[in-house]
Order: sequence, then structure tokens, then C-alpha cells
Amino acid sequence: MSGYLTTHVLDTARGCPAEGLKIELFRINGSERTHLKTLATNDDGRTDEQILPADDFETGTYELVFHAGEYLDRIGTPAEDPRFLDVIPLRFGMSEASHYHVPLLLSPFGYSTYRGS
Repeated sequence: MSGYLTTHVLDTARGCPAEGLKIELFRINGSERTHLKTLATNDDGRTDEQILPADDFETGTYELVFHAGEYLDRIGTPAEDPRFLDVIPLRFGMSEASHYHVPLLLSPFGYSTYRGS
């Protein structure tokens, strides 16, 4: 089985997928952080393609950066100065060639994540 990476962002405050949320993927190697890709979520809160497809998959440490503040501003969530949640970095390891699904459950004042399926 080849490995690959996906995500799904749900806006738990509004009870719907988070459409148009920018996500960046980085590979972490020691103190080096390499940008691999920038995507945005579709109307289902998913990306139109795998974030890290099987052809590009390598085990190691990665970081997904979710640009929550831009999303919250765009949907009209009242802004604080500064906004409580702006950029959400999630650093995680992928140790085997399998499907890694890293969803984000988001509200203006909190978030959670887990390894999904």
C-alpha cells in the first residue's frame, strides 16, 4: 500500500464544512522547514487533490498550516485585535506508508484534530 495524506476542515461553530480555507504543507527535517504545497478547501471542506499523493509520499515529520484567521474574516466572524485563532500549525509524523487523514474541527475560539481514516 502506498502512503498519502488528506484533510477535512469542519466549521463546528456554523455546523458546516469550512470552504476556501488556505492550507500549506511543509516537510520538517531537523531545523529545516521546506514548503511543499499550498491548497484550499472546496465546498465540502476537503482539498480537490490529496495533500501529499502516493507518488510524493515519504515517511517523516510534516506540518500542515491552516490559515483560520483569513477564513474567519472572510465568513464575517467578528474580529478581535488580535484574533484568538489565526494561523494553526499542526506538526505530525508519518511513520509508515498508509493513508494519513488529519482533519481539523474549527471554531473561532478552539480547534481539535486527530488521525482519522
